[in-house]
Amino acid sequence: MLMSGLSNKSIIEICPFDSPLSYKLIGLISIEFLKLLLELAKEAAQAEKEVVPEQEIDKGIAALTELFNGIKNKSTPVIVERIVADIDSIVKIVRFDGWQSTTAGKQEVKKALRSVVWIKYKIKDKEVFDKAYNYIEQYY
Repeated sequence: MLMSGLSNKSIIEICPFDSPLSYKLIGLISIEFLKLLLELAKEAAQAEKEVVPEQEIDKGIAALTELFNGIKNKSTPVIVERIVADIDSIVKIVRFDGWQSTTAGKQEVKKALRSVVWIKYKIKDKEVFDKAYNYIEQYY
């Protein structure tokens, strides 16, 4: 992990909130947090599929948001919560039954995801995009 040896408090003590460096650090921490959240979400979805029959999984729920809400605390970056909510909301809008097995469905979901991750939040990290898409494809 990028900042594994530092707590949020020690980062704040090193870089006051009003410094450009602090914004960069908080952004990096947020991206790393988002990557870990997406990895955890993927593992949770896989475990749920192994335990819960497919017809009992409500694919309409905001799965990523639900998982995020279960692990967030007061030091969790607010931007991560916004990104997670936006990802869930766009997936609800563009997905349809069987979208994963059609080229058009995959393209539409990727386009919508790109509009959130790359365009709205300016996160050009391919790993974040790939993890988010893989999670969406598996769970929704």
